[in-house]
Amino acid sequence: MAPDMGTTVETERGLVYGQSGKQLDVYRPAGAPRPAPTVLLWHGIGPDERDILEPLARTAAALGLLVLVPDWRSDAADGGRAHLLESLAFARKEAGGLGGDGESCVLAGWSAGAGAALGVALRPESVEGWRPRAVVGVAGRYDLPARTTEAAPLADLDAGRDPAVPVCLVHGDRDPVVEARYSRDLAAALRAAGRAVTLQAPDTDHAGVIMTAYDPATGRCVPTTAEHAVRAGRLVAGVLAEAGGGGA
Repeated sequence: MAPDMGTTVETERGLVYGQSGKQLDVYRPAGAPRPAPTVLLWHGIGPDERDILEPLARTAAALGLLVLVPDWRSDAADGGRAHLLESLAFARKEAGGLGGDGESCVLAGWSAGAGAALGVALRPESVEGWRPRAVVGVAGRYDLPARTTEAAPLADLDAGRDPAVPVCLVHGDRDPVVEARYSRDLAAALRAAGRAVTLQAPDTDHAGVIMTAYDPATGRCVPTTAEHAVRAGRLVAGVLAEAGGGGA
């Protein structure tokens, strides 16, 4: 696992977050002032892969964040929409009791989770008018329908919809799975619309940006200590902390 950078991180694993019975893990800094800035972090298209985000979540928690990482299934009949929105409802309701602030949380995602996160900000009517404090999209595509709204974020922007919160993008510039141009295109569209956006492109790939490496034998991302991945993961953790108002 990635080092916790001098801060002890507490974990709670396997909390059931909704009627679906899906589970999430909680990462928080031990002894930190409460409420801690809160992040809901969605994994990518692989079903029930919350575990692959542990290195990033632990690194972010070491910066003072409460990080919630739920499972969801992209192969569900609705593409995972109910799972994602259930996990968000749980975060808003329960983060306070876990040491955070669910009503002012950062919504973040990697790969397919990135578009899902931005979709919520663009269509707050899907979550009773709520918007996150900020959106952090990591290695995402935004020209495809978001799993939360069934509408492509870029199309929503073209139609005049406004995320109304800062959008922070990180995309490995050596990503062969989801090319970095997708984040560049989104950043350009947001800037053209006068919206707040940042984009960082670390020297890493699709798995490395979350402190992992792809293992062909298992078809999953696994933790790695490769320098490019550790460096990129720390960058993403810092972006999450800054978006949460906790600084890096």
